Amino acid sequence: MAAVEVHFDLPRVGDDWPPVEVESLWAETVGDDVVRLTNVPWFVRGVASGDLVRVEADADGVLWAAEHLEWSGNCTIRVVPFRSGPLHGSRQRVLDAFEPFGVTGEGIQQYGLVALEVPPDADLAGVQRVLRAGARDGWWDYEEGCVSDEWTAAARSR
Repeated sequence: MAAVEVHFDLPRVGDDWPPVEVESLWAETVGDDVVRLTNVPWFVRGVASGDLVRVEADADGVLWAAEHLEWSGNCTIRVVPFRSGPLHGSRQRVLDAFEPFGVTGEGIQQYGLVALEVPPDADLAGVQRVLRAGARDGWWDYEEGCVSDEWTAAARSR
């Protein structure tokens, strides 16, 4: 399976978010014009690592996401640690806070954020407790980029 970059157009919400107009995600080719995303999106909403996406090549051969085909079951959560908070903006400390739940992710210095990949078999209620506590205690803010019905149900059952 070949590693490829897939580009996503990003609609702007307001004047400054997201801070880019296009995001490129790594993927592996799994069939004719179909790829499986292999990294967590920073800004694209509604997709997660492991999802299947149909792609179309433009005149220059650049691959663009055309259709979301199949969801992997992973949730995408983005966390922005506050520089003025107890974590002092540390992306690694955010990753460390969620590692016991089997959650992985990546930090990006340029935007000071962490994209978390929450697998479907993770303790979703536990992950949400840590997210809410961190937000309440001034450690970070977060947003849900792609979540499951189980994630939503876990939030309601608290």
